[in-house]
Amino acid sequence: MGTPDVSTRRELADLSKRPAQVAGMFDDVAEKYDRTNDVLSAGQDRLWRRAVLRAVDARPGERVLDLAAGTGRSSEPFADRGVLTVPCDFSAGMVRAGKRRRPDLGFVVGDATRLPFADGVFDAATISFGLRNVVDPDAGLREMARVVRPGGRLVVCEFSTIPNPLLRKAYTAYLHHGLPRVARLVSSHGQAYSYLVDSIDAWPDQAELARRIGAAGWERVAWRNLSLGVVAMHRAVRAAA
Repeated sequence: MGTPDVSTRRELADLSKRPAQVAGMFDDVAEKYDRTNDVLSAGQDRLWRRAVLRAVDARPGERVLDLAAGTGRSSEPFADRGVLTVPCDFSAGMVRAGKRRRPDLGFVVGDATRLPFADGVFDAATISFGLRNVVDPDAGLREMARVVRPGGRLVVCEFSTIPNPLLRKAYTAYLHHGLPRVARLVSSHGQAYSYLVDSIDAWPDQAELARRIGAAGWERVAWRNLSLGVVAMHRAVRAAA
């Protein structure tokens, strides 16, 4: 099957301006979401989750907000170490699937731009592969700064820009031609993964995202490339009040 035509791609890209439709799209893919991600990333998503776990470095008894947690796979390693983890996602379908899998986790349906938490209640916040889907990512970064205590940590893991031009060209070809075809074979909602490609294309590179994190109330912003820069993990500390 070919890639979507121009009108379909425009509609998919515009989903980022319609949060309810983005949430509905993720509701539709919730049941097969984890398996599909394993296939599309060739298992790299497990390595990325472990890198986030190490970067957050949460201790038993600390409170961690896992935003855009989906079905909770990113939350499980924290909770299993005794960390008080709150998985939060905009998609009610993802949350329902997560609750069936891990009923012991305290899932919350929440909008990243208007988080349902008091100021400074978390020791750390993390968001993996979800900031692109927030209607206003800068507002989401400010909200995470609001609910994390001064001196608390932020870890953002997100698709990014491969520094090497030749590798970047090859990866872009896979994104636009290989990934949508594979997604249609393993997912019930292939168009969701065409939206994924469009959202990656529009996402800022490592340095620009670091600038935006700093502008949202975080300091000591740094990043590390994972998988040659396919993914970047940004770390920061909540500025003092």
